Amino acid sequence: MKKNILITGGAGFIGSHVVRLFVNKYPDYNIVNLDNLTYAGNLANIADIENAPNYTFVKGDIVDLAFINSLFEKHQFDSVIHLAAESHVDRSITHPLEFVMTNVVGTVNLLVAARNLWKGNMEGKLFYHVSTDEVYGSLHNPEDFFLETTPYDPQSPYSASKASSDHFVRAWHNTYKLPVVLSNCSNNYGPNQFPEKLLPLMINNIVNNKPLPVYGKGENVRDWLFVVDHARAIDDVFHQGKVGETYNIGGFNEWKNIDIVHLLCDTMDAKLGREPGTNRGLIKFVEDRAGHDLRYAIDATKIMNELGWKPSLQFEEGMNKTIDWYLANREWIEQITSGEYQKYYEGMYANKLS
Repeated sequence: MKKNILITGGAGFIGSHVVRLFVNKYPDYNIVNLDNLTYAGNLANIADIENAPNYTFVKGDIVDLAFINSLFEKHQFDSVIHLAAESHVDRSITHPLEFVMTNVVGTVNLLVAARNLWKGNMEGKLFYHVSTDEVYGSLHNPEDFFLETTPYDPQSPYSASKASSDHFVRAWHNTYKLPVVLSNCSNNYGPNQFPEKLLPLMINNIVNNKPLPVYGKGENVRDWLFVVDHARAIDDVFHQGKVGETYNIGGFNEWKNIDIVHLLCDTMDAKLGREPGTNRGLIKFVEDRAGHDLRYAIDATKIMNELGWKPSLQFEEGMNKTIDWYLANREWIEQITSGEYQKYYEGMYANKLS
């Protein structure tokens, strides 16, 4: 079936993998990738599909409602997959208003535009909001897992902004009958991730013999999901998910931060031909960040049972693939850390409709 689909944030880490999957898998879909190309957006992430006949890139800001309304009117979207977000917890602590504007106001603008366009004919339409497990807060009982019914308890400006956007999406469904579906995912890792996040930061620092900063004692626990598996899950939720429902997406891979760093160090000792234990000497424990949740862990039983999705990789295998990608793409990460990737695309895309 022919569809016009808006994917927001498609030049970012997770978004680029989703855009690539949809462009390659569904040649009959017209995919419009909307990204504001902030520091975490990089068109090099999707250079391999930029000339695909069913793909269009548009640079623009979801906070600009007039622009968003014009974009919806021009492309007559049937569906939205909304991934655009400010996502780094540390940055939300120092710049909370940016997170409120993009994650809350930007999401509401998309909801307004979708309702304006679809009002009176919601058949076959869908607004898919991609969210995070951080909205649930922190788990203190080692036997507990986040369920789709777990009460929200956000602890950082980032998670509070995502929780708010989740609530607005559900409110548009309940109040205006907008067809929506939501998913909340655990920590993603894999190729193309901006090097402010744990794995690419540590990989890059190890390569360059720089200190490896670990918060507190490194005892915080996260559930890790390979980004390609997440993109597959988004595909399944988009095509099979029940309107109005939420699906938790997790990798069933719980790791303490310090254990991940140790595994990275030892694996990269071997890959870089260094003496065993060399990279562990780079570890530096630093003051814990404010509002640092102790443990996240997702129960993904619902999406597995109802939609047939399951993760394809265990963490060690996925991490090996991730390390190999970064080692093979050092130019990519060097352009990121130097800012060259932004200079290259400067002026190439004005804030206009394409």
